[in-house]
Amino acid sequence: MLDDLPPDLDRLETLRTWHAMWLDRIDSKIAWVREEQEQQARAARQRERRAPDWIVELGIGRGSPPIEVHRGDCHAAGKKRKPITRDEARRALAEGIRACTHCQPDAELRMLE
Repeated sequence: MLDDLPPDLDRLETLRTWHAMWLDRIDSKIAWVREEQEQQARAARQRERRAPDWIVELGIGRGSPPIEVHRGDCHAAGKKRKPITRDEARRALAEGIRACTHCQPDAELRMLE
């Protein structure tokens, strides 16, 4: 047996109760921290999945100029793309960058000629 514990039952039960109380507190804190981490991970996944409002499709090659403006959820956009703001989308269309014929960002942005 361990010699550093008290020899009487009352003190041993008190120590056990005290340690059980601390284990409950620690377990509760562990559960809370896990839930917080899970919520943060879910929020991060949702932010990643959320499509931008507008994207510009880029041409082939490094540093190539934008070739087409799309809504962020457009299925016709190529793989090489960059998220842009509403103002940037309007500016790109005004500068002559082609509007996607599938998602028609020019109609949604009221930039029709």
